[in-house]
Amino acid sequence: MTKLTSDIEANLQLFVTETKQNQVVWGLRNNDEDWLACDSSEFENSEVMPFWSNKEDAAIHNVEEWAEFEIYEIPLDVFVEDWLITLAEDGVLAGVNWNESLEGKEMEPSDLAKLYL
Repeated sequence: MTKLTSDIEANLQLFVTETKQNQVVWGLRNNDEDWLACDSSEFENSEVMPFWSNKEDAAIHNVEEWAEFEIYEIPLDVFVEDWLITLAEDGVLAGVNWNESLEGKEMEPSDLAKLYL
């Protein structure tokens, strides 16, 4: 059962807490090894890549148009030290713990990285 709610800030805090505890982040990747990214709902002309703090919440989104993707884990140290830097360089936002309604925090990767300091 999901712990995610309509409270986006609470879901962000849950993301940081759970990923620190479990040392993994979850994302969706297809057979071509392309990671799921989509247009931002908050920022015009921006792309966002969603991540979750547990596999079950990622699996909720692994349906319909995203059914071709598989759920993959990313070690937290690799996520913070490599992924967030690359996303920032590419101008891609990080989407954090999107709930069943695809509501979630969309933020600059550098701002997310600061939450791990």
